[in-house]
Amino acid sequence: MANGTEIMTSRERLLKALNHQQPDRVPIDLGGNQTGIHRVAYQALLAHLGIQEDVAIMDAVQQLAQPSEAVLQRLRVDTRYIHAGAAEGFAGEIVTRQRNGRAWHDLTDEFGVTWSMPDDAPLYMDITHHPLADASIEDLRDYPFPKGNDPGRFAGLRDRALQLRRETPYAVVSGISGVVYEICWYLRGLERWFMDMIEQPEFCEALIDQTLQFWLDWFDLFLTEVGDVVDVIMIGDDLAGQGGPLFQPDFYRRVIKPRHKQLVQAIKLRTQAKIWYHTCGACQVYIPELLDNGIDILNPVQISAADMNPAELKARFGDRLVFWGGGIDAQHVLPLADPETVRQHVRRNVEAFKPGGGYVFNNVHNIQAGVPAENIVAMYDAAYEFGAYESTP
Repeated sequence: MANGTEIMTSRERLLKALNHQQPDRVPIDLGGNQTGIHRVAYQALLAHLGIQEDVAIMDAVQQLAQPSEAVLQRLRVDTRYIHAGAAEGFAGEIVTRQRNGRAWHDLTDEFGVTWSMPDDAPLYMDITHHPLADASIEDLRDYPFPKGNDPGRFAGLRDRALQLRRETPYAVVSGISGVVYEICWYLRGLERWFMDMIEQPEFCEALIDQTLQFWLDWFDLFLTEVGDVVDVIMIGDDLAGQGGPLFQPDFYRRVIKPRHKQLVQAIKLRTQAKIWYHTCGACQVYIPELLDNGIDILNPVQISAADMNPAELKARFGDRLVFWGGGIDAQHVLPLADPETVRQHVRRNVEAFKPGGGYVFNNVHNIQAGVPAENIVAMYDAAYEFGAYESTP
């Protein structure tokens, strides 16, 4: 920025950063399925900002709020999201049921997985029914997997995307998609799935082929509708935890990676959009694999996990990989520190990631319930202040 004056539109700014060039300032993001804000934190933010509005939920499982245009503009957010829907005829209704003396809000998704949230602790939905927990490999042939290419999913999507492109200055980003691996353990149960990796890997391969086909079919229609409009496409599966990979890297390389690569390459054949890959945790060991698959962007960059130091990541991979996130320690600093500490922590991380472009600012994953509103504002104001480039080539 020149003398604090922005000289680019939000879309120009994001595209320049994604092409590893310096824009006028670091682009800022909020509002996706992995870069969102919990409704409780959002309600506190609204009160802090003196904004009165009804809170809409954009992700029932994670209880994420849909940020309003007033909030996005106050926080100087450069992205706007578009989302496909469910198959035609799928209601996706939340049903309240009584179990063990408590009221539960249940949502059964298109794959048959049931997510539940207790009424007396309404923070998130967790899985309470894994429909393939006891299935054999033969049972997979008869299971009613949803159809990814149901046209009802994409009704009105192109009109919404074109409206953003033509009538606003913002970059157009897709909602999360391409969840090839995680849906398998949603269906099976995490413990059973981990046992399958050792006892019957052929079951894992048969199931993941089903989820891969769903997403290949899904993207066939999605890209027909908006492949020429969207700037960033979000896909992802969590591959790592706080200390390292969640399962043996050999299983990833043999079973998961080739299927991820097939999906990424199919997408890249039909769009110029950059491909963002989401995995939490200490995932540095997998970054060369993701690059080989054709991934352009890594999110959320969990800087508090092992081997996820911002300066090291930037030095090793910054010329090939865009880092989207990593703005603050979301476990220890953002929810617990004072605003000035938040400000300085953001400054340190932004200054590590931003040289030469290739960086988009966001918190690490979603802003959780209980994060003080003043810390949220301090985080975004610091990203704007310290994200400015002294000169723009």
